Amino acid sequence: MGMRLPSLLDTPIGFAHRGAKAHAEENTADAFDLAIRLGATGIESDVWLTADNALILTHDGTIGLRRRRISSMNRSELPASWITLPELIDRVPDGTDVSIDVKTTEAMGPLMAWAGELDPITRSHLWLCHPNWEWLAEWRGQDAHVRLVDSTTLKTMEHGPERRAADLARVGIDAVNLRQQEWTGGLATLFHRFDRVCFGWDAQHRRILDNLIRMGLDGVYSDHVDVMMEAITEPV
Repeated sequence: MGMRLPSLLDTPIGFAHRGAKAHAEENTADAFDLAIRLGATGIESDVWLTADNALILTHDGTIGLRRRRISSMNRSELPASWITLPELIDRVPDGTDVSIDVKTTEAMGPLMAWAGELDPITRSHLWLCHPNWEWLAEWRGQDAHVRLVDSTTLKTMEHGPERRAADLARVGIDAVNLRQQEWTGGLATLFHRFDRVCFGWDAQHRRILDNLIRMGLDGVYSDHVDVMMEAITEPV
C-alpha cells in the first residue's frame, strides 16, 4: 500500500453519478435530494435542450418506446420527476459542486447564457464536461468563472497526455476526466504539474475509490454515494 499523493483540492469532490443512482431512480429530483442527504459534495448529470429551450437533466436524448427525441419536445411533455439544471442548482446547498455532461452543442449557448446570470461563486462550482477540448476552448471565452472539463480517454489524446495537459492549461480548461481504470499516480502527477484538476469516473467499489484517492485525484464519480463518501472522509 503506497503513500497518498498530493491533490490540488484539499478534499476530493464526491460526485453522485446521476444523483444517488444506486439508491433511487436516476436523474430525478428524489435521486438528487437523496444524494445530498447521503453526504455527496457534488452532483453529476447530463443536460439536453428541449424544443422550448429548457436545460433538462437526463442521460438519454430520447424518451418512450418510440425513442422520441427530447429536442422535439417541450418541457411540459416530459415526466414531472425530471428536473432542469436551474432547478437542480436551486435544490442543492450553496457550495455544492455540480458536474454536467453537455450532451449536445445546441445546449451550450442557452446554458452559458443562464450561467452568466449566476453569481461568480456559484459558477465556480459548475463543471461543464465535453469530449472535445477544442470546443471547450471556444466556450471559455464566453465565461471566465464556470469550470470546463475535458472528458476524454488516453486513446484519443493524439499527442499524448503531456501535450494534452499543456493544451488544457494554455486555453484555460480546468480539469481532465478519465475512466477510473485509466488513472495512475504518475498520470495524476503529470496533470497536476500543469495545475489541471483530475477527476475519475465509474468508481463503484471501495477499493477503486481508495486507489483513486491515494493517486491524488481531485474528484470521483460513483453510483454508490454512501461508499464514495466513506472513502473520501475515511481514507485508508
